[in-house]
Amino acid sequence: MLGKFFKKPTEPNDRVPPGQYLTNGFPIMTYGRTPTVARDAWEFKVWGLAQEKTFTWQDFMDMPQVGLTADFHCVTRWSKLEVQWTGIKVLDFLKTIEWDSEKTKHVMAHCYGDYTTNMPLEDFLKEENIFAHILSGEPLPAEHGGPMRLLVPHLYAWKSAKWINGLEFISSEQLGFWEQNGYHRRGEPWTEERYSL
Repeated sequence: MLGKFFKKPTEPNDRVPPGQYLTNGFPIMTYGRTPTVARDAWEFKVWGLAQEKTFTWQDFMDMPQVGLTADFHCVTRWSKLEVQWTGIKVLDFLKTIEWDSEKTKHVMAHCYGDYTTNMPLEDFLKEENIFAHILSGEPLPAEHGGPMRLLVPHLYAWKSAKWINGLEFISSEQLGFWEQNGYHRRGEPWTEERYSL
């Protein structure tokens, strides 16, 4: 199977973290059923240490759109280089809400299907993070997290929450779904933060 779907880098590659294999495709990794949400029914909410607000799909489409080419690393040991996305910068989105930047220390991403994942505020605020809705020039398919997913390229892919529909701004760490089920609290690929100890 290794040769058909995955391959080891043929030479030292400073873009492939330790223990990762390059994929020939874009594997679909999902726990449970894949939510199917029409764009005109999709909603996105913020709450917690933020003034509660609900956004529609059109609200997001009216925000500045950016392209991003980024490497993608899955905790299950595959990597895909130079994946092309289009979406809304997290930093641009934050300009549209009122949130307590002093008290907020962590952010919990909430998703259709009741999936959650957490991250420290400093990881959430990285310049390259986006809410992605286009993959390789096409609308993001449901199996890859469509209609919208969070993209956090510097962490393992489970932090790039599929089917995102909300953010909870919190003052202390709370563990999300995978973090409660044995995955590392942060998930940094270069130090192989795969699983909790």
